[in-house]
Amino acid sequence: MNLAVFDLDHTLLAHDSDYLWGQHMVENGFVDADYYATENQRFYDAYAAGTLDINEFSRFALAPLVRHDLAVLVASRERFIREKIAPIIARHTPALLQRHRDQGDTLLITTATNRFIVEPIAELLGVPNLLATEPEVEDGRYTGRLARTNFRESKVSNLRAWLSTQTTPYQKLFGYSDSNNDLPLLEFVDHPHAVDPDDKLRATAVSRGWPVISLRD
Repeated sequence: MNLAVFDLDHTLLAHDSDYLWGQHMVENGFVDADYYATENQRFYDAYAAGTLDINEFSRFALAPLVRHDLAVLVASRERFIREKIAPIIARHTPALLQRHRDQGDTLLITTATNRFIVEPIAELLGVPNLLATEPEVEDGRYTGRLARTNFRESKVSNLRAWLSTQTTPYQKLFGYSDSNNDLPLLEFVDHPHAVDPDDKLRATAVSRGWPVISLRD
């Protein structure tokens, strides 16, 4: 049995779910529009540049989960999935996922975005296994702190930990990502794929002979 590991944002999706969630928070009055929009863009640019402080960003992104009633946010999240996420599933994502299912592979999404946002996206895509940044919860409420990050090298350590819990070892690991931030993950798997990659990852993939594919075209 093999394992297929997928990044989410800009890989299976043609945009960034974290960034779009920030826009959704602004559009629905959950946050101060000017401040949140500016900071959301700043963090998005830092991620693209490879300079993101995941802990600083997570404190920013988790603040609405602390301040607002969770039931209200869950209802708003359902609308977010319908209106913002479903339209940006990359054109060939369903076919790629189905190809791995048909081969009998196990599917797993690994993402730096927090679980509150991405859990229903994984369900929408029909991917049963998810590694994500984990917000801390105490007494049923979000604290605004992180229980676990899932970014850059921690994607590898979290995947190793997940693999150690599986009863049957996987023969081959396939990996898919768009971002140079995921270079440690792609170096860890047996069969890395650069998906609609950024310039740095594209150059690395070409130099190492990794497949460069598009799920959008």
